[in-house]
Amino acid sequence: MDLSVLLAFVAAALVISLVPGPDMLFIVANGIAKGRRAGVVAALGMSTGLAVHTVAAALGLGTLLQAAPAVLDAVRIAGAAFLVYLAVTTLRSSKQALANTDPEPVPDRSLRRTYVLAVLTNLANPKVILFFLAFFPQFLHPEASWPLGVQFLVLGAVFIAVGLSVDGSVGLTAGALAALLLRRPSIRRWLDRVSAAIFGALAVRLVADRGA
Repeated sequence: MDLSVLLAFVAAALVISLVPGPDMLFIVANGIAKGRRAGVVAALGMSTGLAVHTVAAALGLGTLLQAAPAVLDAVRIAGAAFLVYLAVTTLRSSKQALANTDPEPVPDRSLRRTYVLAVLTNLANPKVILFFLAFFPQFLHPEASWPLGVQFLVLGAVFIAVGLSVDGSVGLTAGALAALLLRRPSIRRWLDRVSAAIFGALAVRLVADRGA
């Protein structure tokens, strides 16, 4: 793969990763609600979901989704319902969170749950794989020595690495800001409400995104 092409892809991936989107908002919501570690774990979960999307797109599953709009809609609606569930559970946990003024000591089980939820949230948005199919081909070269499938997987790995560096930084920042704010315990409930509102907004966006 040509180095100039790879550098151009890295630059494009960085710009795309810096633009706030559903994944970044999810990471921010977890960082605010649970602290720095949870924000980073959410970023790792999103990257895992992107890895699955990359492999699926390389195998041609994205083309299948494009040919079956009903499947695409079903996945999208299921994802929206999942985000609504997250919003409701976050609101329900606000009273318990209020009693804990230190957001950093997040139990391992909670971190595992955050990771799994992040993976599922990313996978619940089938348009990620369609984005890959639209974005990656312009950086693929059939005449190159590497097979197209290998080129696609390499670009996917680079995209994930760039995105993880950005999203991990965002998760750390969101958690750090929340830790500062939580020196005033009365703010905790409002932070949970902000997180729940983000999850709810993402659900609405996923439902309304049918024709986009």
